[in-house]
Amino acid sequence: MPLDPAQLATLAAILRRGSFDRAAAELGVTQSAVSQRLRALEEQVGMVLVQRGPPATGTQAGARLAQHAEQLALLESRALHQIGQVERPGGQVSVAVNADSLATWFPEALARAQDSAPGLQFNLRVDDEGHSADWLREGRVMAAITATATPLRGCDAIFLGRMRYLATASPGFVARYFPVGLTPEAMARAPVLLFDAKDRLQDRWVDAHVAPTDLPPPPRHVMPSSEAFQQGARHGLAWGLNPELSVRADLASGALVELRPDTPVDVALYWQVSRLMRPGLAPLTDSLRQVALARLLPAEAPRTTAPAP
Repeated sequence: MPLDPAQLATLAAILRRGSFDRAAAELGVTQSAVSQRLRALEEQVGMVLVQRGPPATGTQAGARLAQHAEQLALLESRALHQIGQVERPGGQVSVAVNADSLATWFPEALARAQDSAPGLQFNLRVDDEGHSADWLREGRVMAAITATATPLRGCDAIFLGRMRYLATASPGFVARYFPVGLTPEAMARAPVLLFDAKDRLQDRWVDAHVAPTDLPPPPRHVMPSSEAFQQGARHGLAWGLNPELSVRADLASGALVELRPDTPVDVALYWQVSRLMRPGLAPLTDSLRQVALARLLPAEAPRTTAPAP
């Protein structure tokens, strides 16, 4: 039996807004109607779709069906625009993106996309570029900025460019921990920044540019924010690999210095987009390619390229 579009739209609104009353306000119906639609949909599919919260969150099945609903709405809006029935195509666009792109060049691309398609509304999920493809693989987003070059099943992978990272720290930190240079023993003592538990970029830089070591790992500060990560390095908390895009001013002013000049790590970024959704996401895809061309490095092989974790 086909799923009811109104019930699917209601499920998506509940998960997007985080509550039944806010979903009701968005849809212009009563809260009772929202509850009835969700109950009918759960009875039809035979499983719980929403954890009531607060906030209301989706079960795995609920999140998948809500994503399906938003995909249908986006494609329908584009089709209606093409036949002249709506002036501005739009809809909810869910994308997984790495934090460093979000903190540097990605918002410019979103703004350009909205200029050409003002009805688009963006719902972003932030994860490491080596793992953001999982969101797309599991059907929780329509597209992803990822380090995964091989197209996922049903997707196209478009090379965007290389994001360059530099190993940076404050001058005081370097003087304190590396008075005689970057020896393995000094690296084992010097605190290091990690974005999260999945972050291996710093370890790969040490292996490539200092030396692999069997010494105990150094103290590690987990800093799950690109801005805080850079601030931690600037204030002498630890060293870490920051995007060149975000630390140019600090390097020019001397607030940060490279631990070892001319030893960048470049991470290749790809736009993985569902082929089904590619027409609906065309304005975003076009703007991403334009901004990436201007902000990221081209495809020439760098000295040190970080593989996907």
